Amino acid sequence: MRAAYYTQQGPAPEVFIIGEQPTPQPGPGEVRVRLRWSGVNPSDWKTRKGGGGRKLMAPLIIPHSDGAGVIDAIGDGVAATRIGERVWIWNGQWKRPFGTAAQWIALPSAQAVKLPDGVDEEAGACLGIPAFTAMHAVRLAALRPGTTVLVAGGAGSVGHYAIQMAKARGATVIASASSPAKAQHALAAGADHVFDYRATDFASEVQAATRGAGVDAIIEVNLTANAALYPGILKAHGRVVIYGITGAEATLPALWLMQNSIALKFFMIYDIPLADREAALAEMDSLLRTQRLRHTVALRLPLAQIAEAHDMVERGEVMGHVLLDIGGSSQQSGS
Repeated sequence: MRAAYYTQQGPAPEVFIIGEQPTPQPGPGEVRVRLRWSGVNPSDWKTRKGGGGRKLMAPLIIPHSDGAGVIDAIGDGVAATRIGERVWIWNGQWKRPFGTAAQWIALPSAQAVKLPDGVDEEAGACLGIPAFTAMHAVRLAALRPGTTVLVAGGAGSVGHYAIQMAKARGATVIASASSPAKAQHALAAGADHVFDYRATDFASEVQAATRGAGVDAIIEVNLTANAALYPGILKAHGRVVIYGITGAEATLPALWLMQNSIALKFFMIYDIPLADREAALAEMDSLLRTQRLRHTVALRLPLAQIAEAHDMVERGEVMGHVLLDIGGSSQQSGS
């Protein structure tokens, strides 16, 4: 099969190879998916560069955890009715060397989730890390009608989904953004208010929007940078759900956090309890079936341009998802 892979860590143009690799066969409890799209996420380029002390887990890595396609083979113990199912992939390359940047992937059946009718495979390739992270964060934040949440980084892939999911639960959503274009992107997702987190009056704007009450919860993309803002924007007994940091350590307003009984909840979407994963999958499926999620594909590139795709995601040049066309199309486009 045709695949993109690397055997050493380093800059994308220097380490990526496009070539032939053995086509995988599904083992017991597994399915094989003929991939149509592969999604590129920040974790992909960070792993490829060895960020955070990451080492090569195998002599050869086919990257990417997210993707979508059609099941074309099954292993022992998997229902034959799964053959022909359109599916989206989660954790395609989590603790596994071979991800979705290839024509086929074999993985446990539960990690290939049926795509509802009316949801295309491009959308499916956006779901694994961004939408799943957003869904779990919204659930941990315990959002419901009458609650107000700040979605930090509302124009990001996770933030964009989190806004939509919070609104679907009836919450009021304030988002932060760093430019007018990003603010418009967050508003398009359904945010009630969007403020520039770099502005000196950010806390005052949040207080004004909440009539002085502050927010009930924060869905946090960068604890390291934003923790100092919490005393000005968060209610007592509030919750901060953290899925992102920059740097190994963060300075916290510890006394204020303790005096106000603030809960800090960290998670990595790759490794959450089974019950939480099943509940998030069920809620996502309901939103997908009722067409309540908007998926923003910023760029589609052929598999051969994987190095360019990684570099664009690393530089933060696009708003929305970057997908690789595993079908071999050379057309470049956005939506």
